[in-house]
Amino acid sequence: MSKLFIFISVSALGLVTASGAFADKHIQTYNEHGYFIFNTLLFLIGGFLVMWMAAGFAMLETGLVRSKNASTQLIKNVALFSLASIAYFILGFNLMYPGDGNWSVENYLGAFSLTSLEPVGVGSDAVTIDYASVGSDFFFQLMFCAATASIVSGTVAERVKLWPFLIFTILLTGIFYPISASWKWGEGWLDDLGFLDFAGSTVVHATGAAAALAGALVIGARHGRYKSDGSVVPMPGSNLPLATLGMFILWLGWFGFNGGSQLAMGTIGDIADVSRIFANTNTAAAGGAVAALILTQILYGKSDLTMVLNGALAGLVSITAEPLTPSLGLATIIGAIGGIIIVFSVPLLDRMKIDDVVGAISVHGVAGIWGTLAVVLSNPEAKFGMQVIGTVSICLFTFVISYVAWLVLDMLMGVRVSEESEIDGLDKTELGIEAYPDFSK
Repeated sequence: MSKLFIFISVSALGLVTASGAFADKHIQTYNEHGYFIFNTLLFLIGGFLVMWMAAGFAMLETGLVRSKNASTQLIKNVALFSLASIAYFILGFNLMYPGDGNWSVENYLGAFSLTSLEPVGVGSDAVTIDYASVGSDFFFQLMFCAATASIVSGTVAERVKLWPFLIFTILLTGIFYPISASWKWGEGWLDDLGFLDFAGSTVVHATGAAAALAGALVIGARHGRYKSDGSVVPMPGSNLPLATLGMFILWLGWFGFNGGSQLAMGTIGDIADVSRIFANTNTAAAGGAVAALILTQILYGKSDLTMVLNGALAGLVSITAEPLTPSLGLATIIGAIGGIIIVFSVPLLDRMKIDDVVGAISVHGVAGIWGTLAVVLSNPEAKFGMQVIGTVSICLFTFVISYVAWLVLDMLMGVRVSEESEIDGLDKTELGIEAYPDFSK
Protein backbone atom coordinates (compact mmCIF):
# COMPACT_ATOMS: atom_id res chain seq x y z
CA MET A 1 0.00 0.00 0.00
CA SER A 2 2.85 2.37 0.89
CA LYS A 3 4.58 1.60 -2.43
CA LEU A 4 1.37 2.42 -4.30
CA PHE A 5 1.07 5.74 -2.42
CA ILE A 6 4.70 6.60 -3.26
CA PHE A 7 4.14 5.72 -6.92
CA ILE A 8 1.02 7.91 -7.15
CA SER A 9 2.75 10.77 -5.36
CA VAL A 10 5.83 10.64 -7.59
CA SER A 11 3.66 10.38 -10.70
CA ALA A 12 1.62 13.41 -9.68
CA LEU A 13 4.78 15.34 -8.87
CA GLY A 14 6.22 14.49 -12.24
CA LEU A 15 3.07 15.58 -14.04
CA VAL A 16 2.96 18.92 -12.26
CA THR A 17 6.70 19.51 -12.66
CA ALA A 18 6.49 18.73 -16.36
CA SER A 19 3.82 21.36 -16.73
CA GLY A 20 6.02 23.99 -15.15
CA ALA A 21 3.85 24.49 -12.07
CA PHE A 22 6.78 24.24 -9.65
CA ALA A 23 9.04 26.55 -11.62
CA ASP A 24 7.77 29.48 -9.58
CA LYS A 25 5.22 29.25 -6.77
CA HIS A 26 3.61 32.48 -7.97
CA ILE A 27 2.98 31.23 -11.52
CA GLN A 28 -0.61 30.03 -11.94
CA THR A 29 -0.43 28.73 -15.50
CA TYR A 30 -0.07 25.15 -16.75
CA ASN A 31 0.60 23.96 -20.23
CA GLU A 32 -2.42 23.10 -22.33
CA HIS A 33 -2.31 19.40 -21.43
CA GLY A 34 -2.28 20.25 -17.73
CA TYR A 35 -5.58 22.12 -17.98
CA PHE A 36 -7.27 19.21 -19.70
CA ILE A 37 -5.86 16.58 -17.36
CA PHE A 38 -6.66 18.37 -14.10
CA ASN A 39 -10.11 19.50 -15.19
CA THR A 40 -10.93 15.96 -16.27
CA LEU A 41 -9.62 14.65 -12.97
CA LEU A 42 -11.87 17.04 -11.03
CA PHE A 43 -14.91 15.81 -12.95
CA LEU A 44 -14.03 12.18 -12.32
CA ILE A 45 -13.34 12.64 -8.60
CA GLY A 46 -16.43 14.81 -8.17
CA GLY A 47 -18.47 12.32 -10.16
CA PHE A 48 -17.66 9.28 -8.07
CA LEU A 49 -18.26 11.27 -4.88
CA VAL A 50 -21.71 12.24 -6.15
CA MET A 51 -22.29 8.65 -7.26
CA TRP A 52 -21.72 7.62 -3.63
CA MET A 53 -24.69 9.83 -2.78
CA ALA A 54 -26.85 7.13 -4.40
CA ALA A 55 -25.87 4.92 -1.47
CA GLY A 56 -26.67 7.78 0.89
CA PHE A 57 -30.16 8.22 -0.53
CA ALA A 58 -30.74 4.46 -0.37
CA MET A 59 -29.65 4.20 3.27
CA LEU A 60 -31.48 7.35 4.37
CA GLU A 61 -34.75 6.37 2.71
CA THR A 62 -34.59 2.74 3.81
CA GLY A 63 -33.98 3.81 7.39
CA LEU A 64 -36.93 6.20 7.32
CA VAL A 65 -39.51 3.79 5.89
CA ARG A 66 -41.16 1.02 7.90
CA SER A 67 -39.41 -2.34 7.89
CA LYS A 68 -42.10 -3.95 5.72
CA ASN A 69 -41.12 -1.62 2.85
CA ALA A 70 -37.32 -1.59 3.19
CA SER A 71 -36.41 -4.00 0.36
CA THR A 72 -38.68 -2.14 -2.04
CA GLN A 73 -36.97 1.12 -1.22
CA LEU A 74 -33.58 -0.45 -1.84
CA ILE A 75 -34.50 -1.92 -5.23
CA LYS A 76 -36.03 1.41 -6.28
CA ASN A 77 -32.74 3.17 -5.60
CA VAL A 78 -30.64 0.62 -7.44
CA ALA A 79 -33.02 0.57 -10.40
CA LEU A 80 -33.50 4.34 -10.64
CA PHE A 81 -29.74 4.93 -10.75
CA SER A 82 -29.29 2.29 -13.44
CA LEU A 83 -32.20 3.54 -15.55
CA ALA A 84 -31.03 7.15 -15.18
CA SER A 85 -27.59 6.12 -16.46
CA ILE A 86 -29.12 4.68 -19.62
CA ALA A 87 -31.76 7.37 -20.18
CA TYR A 88 -29.21 10.16 -19.76
CA PHE A 89 -26.92 8.48 -22.27
CA ILE A 90 -29.66 7.93 -24.84
CA LEU A 91 -31.37 11.33 -24.57
CA GLY A 92 -30.57 13.42 -21.54
CA PHE A 93 -26.99 14.61 -21.97
CA ASN A 94 -27.44 16.18 -25.40
CA LEU A 95 -30.81 17.62 -24.43
CA MET A 96 -29.07 19.29 -21.52
CA TYR A 97 -25.84 20.30 -23.31
CA PRO A 98 -26.80 20.70 -26.97
CA GLY A 99 -23.74 22.75 -27.94
CA ASP A 100 -23.46 25.48 -30.54
CA GLY A 101 -26.18 25.28 -33.17
CA ASN A 102 -27.57 21.97 -31.95
CA TRP A 103 -30.72 23.22 -30.23
CA SER A 104 -33.98 21.71 -31.47
CA VAL A 105 -35.64 24.91 -30.26
CA GLU A 106 -33.05 27.62 -29.70
CA ASN A 107 -32.32 28.17 -25.96
CA TYR A 108 -35.27 25.98 -24.88
CA LEU A 109 -34.95 22.43 -26.23
CA GLY A 110 -31.66 20.68 -26.85
CA ALA A 111 -30.63 17.98 -29.26
CA PHE A 112 -32.33 14.57 -29.38
CA SER A 113 -29.32 12.34 -29.88
CA LEU A 114 -27.09 9.71 -28.30
CA THR A 115 -24.06 10.69 -26.26
CA SER A 116 -20.74 10.10 -28.02
CA LEU A 117 -17.36 9.97 -26.27
CA GLU A 118 -13.92 10.70 -27.66
CA PRO A 119 -12.36 7.78 -29.53
CA VAL A 120 -10.01 5.43 -27.73
CA GLY A 121 -6.53 6.93 -27.42
CA VAL A 122 -7.61 10.37 -28.60
CA GLY A 123 -4.83 12.88 -29.09
CA SER A 124 -4.57 16.49 -28.01
CA ASP A 125 -5.36 17.69 -31.53
CA ALA A 126 -8.88 16.22 -31.32
CA VAL A 127 -10.11 17.60 -27.97
CA THR A 128 -10.87 20.98 -26.43
CA ILE A 129 -7.61 21.28 -24.54
CA ASP A 130 -8.65 23.92 -22.02
CA TYR A 131 -11.72 22.01 -20.86
CA ALA A 132 -12.11 18.29 -20.04
CA SER A 133 -12.95 15.00 -21.67
CA VAL A 134 -16.52 14.36 -22.80
CA GLY A 135 -16.52 11.14 -20.82
CA SER A 136 -15.72 12.90 -17.55
CA ASP A 137 -18.29 15.63 -18.22
CA PHE A 138 -20.99 13.08 -19.04
CA PHE A 139 -20.11 11.00 -15.99
CA PHE A 140 -20.21 14.01 -13.66
CA GLN A 141 -23.47 15.44 -14.99
CA LEU A 142 -25.16 12.03 -14.97
CA MET A 143 -24.73 11.85 -11.20
CA PHE A 144 -26.68 15.08 -10.75
CA CYS A 145 -29.42 13.73 -12.97
CA ALA A 146 -29.72 10.51 -10.98
CA ALA A 147 -29.81 12.46 -7.70
CA THR A 148 -32.90 14.27 -8.95
CA ALA A 149 -34.77 10.99 -9.28
CA SER A 150 -33.62 9.86 -5.83
CA ILE A 151 -35.42 12.84 -4.31
CA VAL A 152 -38.72 11.60 -5.76
CA SER A 153 -38.15 8.08 -4.47
CA GLY A 154 -38.23 9.04 -0.80
CA THR A 155 -41.34 11.20 -1.01
CA VAL A 156 -43.63 8.62 -2.65
CA ALA A 157 -42.32 5.65 -0.66
CA GLU A 158 -44.52 2.97 0.91
CA ARG A 159 -47.48 3.24 -1.49
CA VAL A 160 -46.24 3.64 -5.08
CA LYS A 161 -46.04 0.68 -7.46
CA LEU A 162 -42.52 -0.19 -8.55
CA TRP A 163 -42.89 -0.15 -12.34
CA PRO A 164 -44.88 3.08 -12.74
CA PHE A 165 -42.27 4.75 -10.55
CA LEU A 166 -39.46 3.42 -12.73
CA ILE A 167 -41.19 4.58 -15.91
CA PHE A 168 -41.52 8.03 -14.37
CA THR A 169 -37.81 7.89 -13.54
CA ILE A 170 -36.98 7.33 -17.20
CA LEU A 171 -39.10 10.34 -18.22
CA LEU A 172 -37.62 12.54 -15.50
CA THR A 173 -33.97 11.69 -16.13
CA GLY A 174 -34.15 11.31 -19.89
CA ILE A 175 -36.37 14.30 -20.75
CA PHE A 176 -37.83 16.50 -17.99
CA TYR A 177 -34.73 17.29 -15.95
CA PRO A 178 -32.38 17.70 -18.95
CA ILE A 179 -34.73 20.23 -20.57
CA SER A 180 -35.07 22.51 -17.55
CA ALA A 181 -31.40 22.10 -16.61
CA SER A 182 -30.38 23.16 -20.12
CA TRP A 183 -32.08 26.50 -19.60
CA LYS A 184 -29.32 27.37 -17.13
CA TRP A 185 -26.40 24.96 -17.50
CA GLY A 186 -26.79 24.39 -21.25
CA GLU A 187 -26.53 28.15 -21.90
CA GLY A 188 -30.25 28.49 -22.46
CA TRP A 189 -32.62 31.37 -21.88
CA LEU A 190 -32.29 31.50 -18.08
CA ASP A 191 -28.54 31.67 -18.38
CA ASP A 192 -28.93 34.54 -20.83
CA LEU A 193 -31.12 36.37 -18.32
CA GLY A 194 -28.45 36.07 -15.63
CA PHE A 195 -30.04 33.42 -13.40
CA LEU A 196 -27.37 31.96 -11.10
CA ASP A 197 -27.34 28.46 -9.62
CA PHE A 198 -23.78 27.24 -9.07
CA ALA A 199 -24.40 23.56 -8.32
CA GLY A 200 -28.16 23.13 -8.42
CA SER A 201 -30.22 24.25 -5.43
CA THR A 202 -33.01 24.76 -7.95
CA VAL A 203 -31.71 23.06 -11.11
CA VAL A 204 -31.35 19.73 -9.27
CA HIS A 205 -32.91 19.84 -5.82
CA ALA A 206 -36.03 21.95 -6.26
CA THR A 207 -36.59 20.16 -9.57
CA GLY A 208 -36.62 16.80 -7.82
CA ALA A 209 -38.90 18.21 -5.11
CA ALA A 210 -41.35 19.58 -7.70
CA ALA A 211 -41.54 16.17 -9.36
CA ALA A 212 -41.96 14.57 -5.93
CA LEU A 213 -44.77 16.97 -4.98
CA ALA A 214 -46.63 16.14 -8.19
CA GLY A 215 -46.31 12.43 -7.41
CA ALA A 216 -47.44 12.84 -3.82
CA LEU A 217 -50.58 14.71 -4.93
CA VAL A 218 -51.53 12.16 -7.58
CA ILE A 219 -50.74 9.09 -5.48
CA GLY A 220 -52.18 10.41 -2.22
CA ALA A 221 -51.20 9.84 1.38
CA ARG A 222 -50.38 6.51 2.99
CA HIS A 223 -53.33 4.58 4.40
CA GLY A 224 -54.04 5.75 7.93
CA ARG A 225 -51.58 8.65 7.86
CA TYR A 226 -54.21 11.33 8.54
CA LYS A 227 -57.26 11.07 10.75
CA SER A 228 -60.59 12.67 9.89
CA ASP A 229 -59.92 15.47 12.38
CA GLY A 230 -56.71 16.36 10.52
CA SER A 231 -54.32 14.93 13.10
CA VAL A 232 -51.24 13.07 11.92
CA VAL A 233 -50.57 9.43 12.80
CA PRO A 234 -46.83 8.89 13.40
CA MET A 235 -45.26 6.24 11.17
CA PRO A 236 -41.67 6.08 12.43
CA GLY A 237 -38.87 4.68 10.33
CA SER A 238 -37.46 1.24 10.91
CA ASN A 239 -33.75 1.96 11.25
CA LEU A 240 -32.52 5.36 12.40
CA PRO A 241 -28.86 4.28 12.60
CA LEU A 242 -29.11 3.40 8.91
CA ALA A 243 -30.76 6.74 8.16
CA THR A 244 -27.97 8.53 10.03
CA LEU A 245 -25.37 6.65 7.99
CA GLY A 246 -27.21 7.71 4.86
CA MET A 247 -27.07 11.35 5.91
CA PHE A 248 -23.31 11.21 6.47
CA ILE A 249 -22.78 9.53 3.10
CA LEU A 250 -24.75 12.33 1.46
CA TRP A 251 -22.73 14.91 3.39
CA LEU A 252 -19.53 13.33 2.06
CA GLY A 253 -20.85 13.13 -1.49
CA TRP A 254 -21.81 16.79 -1.41
CA PHE A 255 -18.14 17.80 -1.54
CA GLY A 256 -18.09 16.32 -5.03
CA PHE A 257 -21.47 17.82 -5.82
CA ASN A 258 -20.42 21.39 -5.01
CA GLY A 259 -16.65 21.18 -5.34
CA GLY A 260 -16.80 19.51 -8.73
CA SER A 261 -19.12 22.24 -9.95
CA GLN A 262 -16.17 24.62 -10.00
CA LEU A 263 -15.60 22.75 -13.31
CA ALA A 264 -11.88 23.48 -13.33
CA MET A 265 -8.76 22.99 -11.25
CA GLY A 266 -6.06 23.85 -13.76
CA THR A 267 -4.83 26.94 -11.93
CA ILE A 268 -3.97 27.96 -8.38
CA GLY A 269 -7.12 30.11 -8.32
CA ASP A 270 -9.34 27.20 -9.37
CA ILE A 271 -8.06 24.73 -6.80
CA ALA A 272 -8.17 27.38 -4.08
CA ASP A 273 -11.80 27.99 -4.99
CA VAL A 274 -12.53 24.26 -4.76
CA SER A 275 -11.11 24.22 -1.24
CA ARG A 276 -13.20 27.25 -0.34
CA ILE A 277 -16.30 25.48 -1.66
CA PHE A 278 -15.52 22.40 0.45
CA ALA A 279 -15.22 24.52 3.59
CA ASN A 280 -18.43 26.45 2.94
CA THR A 281 -20.33 23.26 2.09
CA ASN A 282 -19.28 21.64 5.34
CA THR A 283 -20.11 24.58 7.58
CA ALA A 284 -23.52 25.06 5.95
CA ALA A 285 -24.39 21.45 6.76
CA ALA A 286 -23.21 21.95 10.32
CA GLY A 287 -25.29 25.12 10.61
CA GLY A 288 -28.41 23.33 9.41
CA ALA A 289 -27.93 20.42 11.81
CA VAL A 290 -27.28 22.63 14.84
CA ALA A 291 -30.21 24.92 14.02
CA ALA A 292 -32.59 21.95 13.80
CA LEU A 293 -31.11 20.46 16.99
CA ILE A 294 -31.71 23.63 19.01
CA LEU A 295 -35.06 24.53 17.47
CA THR A 296 -36.65 21.13 18.02
CA GLN A 297 -35.48 21.23 21.64
CA ILE A 298 -37.17 24.62 22.06
CA LEU A 299 -40.38 23.67 20.26
CA TYR A 300 -40.87 20.09 21.48
CA GLY A 301 -38.89 19.94 24.72
CA LYS A 302 -36.56 17.35 23.17
CA SER A 303 -34.35 17.20 20.11
CA ASP A 304 -35.63 15.26 17.10
CA LEU A 305 -33.07 13.06 15.33
CA THR A 306 -34.90 12.94 12.00
CA MET A 307 -35.18 16.72 11.98
CA VAL A 308 -31.47 17.04 12.73
CA LEU A 309 -30.65 14.69 9.84
CA ASN A 310 -32.85 16.68 7.51
CA GLY A 311 -31.49 19.92 8.97
CA ALA A 312 -27.98 18.97 7.88
CA LEU A 313 -29.26 18.06 4.41
CA ALA A 314 -31.25 21.29 4.20
CA GLY A 315 -28.08 23.20 5.02
CA LEU A 316 -26.30 21.40 2.20
CA VAL A 317 -29.11 22.10 -0.26
CA SER A 318 -29.22 25.76 0.80
CA ILE A 319 -25.53 26.41 0.10
CA THR A 320 -25.52 24.53 -3.21
CA ALA A 321 -26.70 27.50 -5.30
CA GLU A 322 -23.67 29.55 -4.24
CA PRO A 323 -20.99 27.70 -2.25
CA LEU A 324 -18.08 29.83 -3.49
CA THR A 325 -18.65 33.49 -2.66
CA PRO A 326 -19.98 33.46 0.95
CA SER A 327 -17.65 33.76 3.92
CA LEU A 328 -17.59 30.84 6.34
CA GLY A 329 -19.83 32.81 8.69
CA LEU A 330 -22.42 33.61 6.03
CA ALA A 331 -22.34 30.03 4.75
CA THR A 332 -23.11 28.83 8.28
CA ILE A 333 -26.05 31.25 8.52
CA ILE A 334 -27.41 30.23 5.11
CA GLY A 335 -27.28 26.57 6.16
CA ALA A 336 -28.80 27.33 9.56
CA ILE A 337 -31.75 29.10 7.98
CA GLY A 338 -32.24 26.03 5.79
CA GLY A 339 -32.33 23.89 8.95
CA ILE A 340 -34.87 26.21 10.55
CA ILE A 341 -37.04 26.19 7.45
CA ILE A 342 -37.51 22.44 7.39
CA VAL A 343 -38.50 22.27 11.06
CA PHE A 344 -41.55 24.34 10.13
CA SER A 345 -42.04 23.09 6.57
CA VAL A 346 -42.30 19.37 7.35
CA PRO A 347 -45.27 19.70 9.76
CA LEU A 348 -46.84 22.33 7.49
CA LEU A 349 -47.01 19.82 4.64
CA ASP A 350 -48.58 17.31 7.01
CA ARG A 351 -51.23 19.86 7.95
CA MET A 352 -51.92 20.19 4.23
CA LYS A 353 -52.18 16.36 4.08
CA ILE A 354 -49.25 16.10 1.68
CA ASP A 355 -47.56 12.89 2.73
CA ASP A 356 -43.80 13.10 2.25
CA VAL A 357 -42.26 10.05 3.89
CA VAL A 358 -38.70 11.35 4.23
CA GLY A 359 -39.28 15.12 4.15
CA ALA A 360 -37.69 15.50 0.71
CA ILE A 361 -40.04 18.23 -0.52
CA SER A 362 -39.06 20.42 2.41
CA VAL A 363 -35.35 19.58 2.33
CA HIS A 364 -34.79 19.77 -1.41
CA GLY A 365 -37.64 22.04 -2.45
CA VAL A 366 -38.22 24.67 0.22
CA ALA A 367 -34.56 24.82 1.29
CA GLY A 368 -33.52 24.71 -2.37
CA ILE A 369 -35.63 27.75 -3.18
CA TRP A 370 -34.24 29.56 -0.13
CA GLY A 371 -30.67 28.77 -1.20
CA THR A 372 -31.27 30.01 -4.74
CA LEU A 373 -32.67 33.32 -3.52
CA ALA A 374 -29.86 33.62 -0.95
CA VAL A 375 -27.31 33.88 -3.77
CA VAL A 376 -27.91 37.64 -3.74
CA LEU A 377 -26.43 37.82 -0.22
CA SER A 378 -22.89 37.12 -1.42
CA ASN A 379 -22.67 37.22 -5.22
CA PRO A 380 -22.76 40.79 -6.57
CA GLU A 381 -23.74 39.52 -10.02
CA ALA A 382 -27.00 38.03 -8.73
CA LYS A 383 -30.25 39.91 -9.25
CA PHE A 384 -33.14 38.96 -6.99
CA GLY A 385 -35.72 39.25 -9.76
CA MET A 386 -33.76 36.93 -12.02
CA GLN A 387 -33.37 34.42 -9.19
CA VAL A 388 -37.14 34.42 -8.69
CA ILE A 389 -37.82 34.02 -12.42
CA GLY A 390 -35.40 31.12 -12.72
CA THR A 391 -36.69 29.32 -9.64
CA VAL A 392 -40.36 29.71 -10.53
CA SER A 393 -39.81 28.73 -14.18
CA ILE A 394 -37.94 25.53 -13.43
CA CYS A 395 -40.18 24.45 -10.55
CA LEU A 396 -43.42 25.23 -12.38
CA PHE A 397 -42.31 23.47 -15.56
CA THR A 398 -41.21 20.38 -13.66
CA PHE A 399 -44.33 20.26 -11.49
CA VAL A 400 -46.78 20.61 -14.40
CA ILE A 401 -45.09 18.13 -16.72
CA SER A 402 -44.54 15.66 -13.86
CA TYR A 403 -48.15 15.98 -12.70
CA VAL A 404 -49.36 15.18 -16.21
CA ALA A 405 -46.98 12.22 -16.43
CA TRP A 406 -48.16 10.82 -13.09
CA LEU A 407 -51.80 11.22 -14.17
CA VAL A 408 -51.20 9.43 -17.47
CA LEU A 409 -49.35 6.60 -15.72
CA ASP A 410 -52.21 6.34 -13.24
CA MET A 411 -54.77 6.06 -16.03
CA LEU A 412 -52.73 3.51 -17.98
CA MET A 413 -51.53 1.19 -15.22
CA GLY A 414 -52.36 2.63 -11.82
CA VAL A 415 -49.58 4.13 -9.73
CA ARG A 416 -50.72 3.13 -6.26
CA VAL A 417 -50.71 -0.31 -4.66
CA SER A 418 -53.92 -1.68 -3.19
CA GLU A 419 -54.84 -0.95 0.43
CA GLU A 420 -54.26 -4.60 1.28
CA SER A 421 -50.79 -4.52 -0.28
CA GLU A 422 -49.95 -1.35 1.58
CA ILE A 423 -50.99 -2.83 4.90
CA ASP A 424 -49.08 -6.08 4.28
CA GLY A 425 -46.03 -4.17 3.05
CA LEU A 426 -44.57 -3.67 -0.39
CA ASP A 427 -41.73 -6.09 0.30
CA LYS A 428 -44.20 -8.97 0.32
CA THR A 429 -46.55 -7.80 -2.41
CA GLU A 430 -44.20 -6.06 -4.84
CA LEU A 431 -41.04 -8.13 -4.39
CA GLY A 432 -41.69 -11.20 -2.29
CA ILE A 433 -38.44 -10.50 -0.42
CA GLU A 434 -38.46 -8.95 3.04
CA ALA A 435 -35.50 -6.98 4.38
CA TYR A 436 -36.20 -8.06 7.96
CA PRO A 437 -38.22 -11.31 7.67
CA ASP A 438 -38.12 -12.02 11.39
CA PHE A 439 -39.13 -8.56 12.52
CA SER A 440 -41.37 -7.01 9.83
CA LYS A 441 -44.49 -5.27 11.00
